[in-house]
Amino acid sequence: MALATVTAAIVSGMVVSGSGPAVAHAVVEPSVRSATASLRSDLEKYLDAQGTKDHFSAVSLRVTYANQRPDISVDAGTSRYGGGRPVNSKALWQIGSNTKAFTSVLLLQLEAEGKLSIRDKLGKWLPQYPAWRDVTIKQLLSMTSGIPSYTEQNAFLKDFDANPSTRFTLERLMSYVEGLPLGPAKYEYSNTNYLLAQMIVERASHDTYHERLAERIIEPLGMNDTCLPPDCPPDTASRMPTPYSTHSVLPKHLNKSLPRLRLSWAQGAGGLVSSLRDMTAWDRALYSGRLLPSAQQRELESLVSAKTSKPIKSVTADDPIGFGLGVVKFVHPVAGTVWAYEGATFGNRVLHMYFPKTGMIIALAVNSAVGEGDTLPDLAGTVYKTLSAQKAQALPRHQ
Repeated sequence: MALATVTAAIVSGMVVSGSGPAVAHAVVEPSVRSATASLRSDLEKYLDAQGTKDHFSAVSLRVTYANQRPDISVDAGTSRYGGGRPVNSKALWQIGSNTKAFTSVLLLQLEAEGKLSIRDKLGKWLPQYPAWRDVTIKQLLSMTSGIPSYTEQNAFLKDFDANPSTRFTLERLMSYVEGLPLGPAKYEYSNTNYLLAQMIVERASHDTYHERLAERIIEPLGMNDTCLPPDCPPDTASRMPTPYSTHSVLPKHLNKSLPRLRLSWAQGAGGLVSSLRDMTAWDRALYSGRLLPSAQQRELESLVSAKTSKPIKSVTADDPIGFGLGVVKFVHPVAGTVWAYEGATFGNRVLHMYFPKTGMIIALAVNSAVGEGDTLPDLAGTVYKTLSAQKAQALPRHQ
């Protein structure tokens, strides 16, 4: 479902470690040029194979490293289906549920300042929802609240399909689920959780969610390409490839374009727009602990098993997916333990993967959403293999 794609299994690929001191500087630039050419071929082949089926016209990739190795940005395709200008590394994307980690970080920062506790119950902060009064903030962030998702409700989907440009208020979005029974306190993905989290950010900080994002995250990290519509620079829409939906739940817009900046339906659950450059800068700050004190960083990375709904210290081959507080950790059969998230709106998909052993980050984006059969993780596997092969070629050969 839109906003809720957690990558359950990434296809096989090799971790690319940082260049060691034995790699001469002379091989770095040729290596980057060679990798870029190979990766562009990968993206073009993916576009040729999947673009018509999934109705997208553009695909972008960015790879960054923890050391001084040059970043790699590669793009393929055009800004709209059937034509348009070539897409480039300055493109902006609807990043979907990658937004959720921003919301979690804001709440954890407020906790570190003593303004709330993630063990607080909703009854303290949002008494207007008495049926959910015993749900804790942590249950919201870990997707274990039992509160149903508004994006799964037929009434919402019908309203959105009728007019994707509708300006949805928080109150209207919440109206789609108010009165529905509370489910069991187990892992169940719900975008409603993060609308409630957004409301708590505003209540506890006595400020708007938009202002808290700007002051605490976007401005300190220099994320000049990141914004929360409608508060975006005038040129934002012109830098975005046209979003397309292939969701059968939106029959009026099947394989049709959607508005670039009409994201009021997503807000703190998935409403941000960003570039892959900003996304990878954010991901590095997020996973390296730059944004939170150590206690809150541990809370961010505390995991609930997507399989059993129980707290787990780490993921394993038998229990490979753990949901943290807006972040996901899983065991890849080749790459090992990886942090990753694929965020989706009704018209974009943006996937990032962070490798804690090497500090490598890979981010991918395409300008369509799919209901089923997402192959963006398959492209990530191809990227892994290409980077691994290029690194092997760059290493000195011993006679």
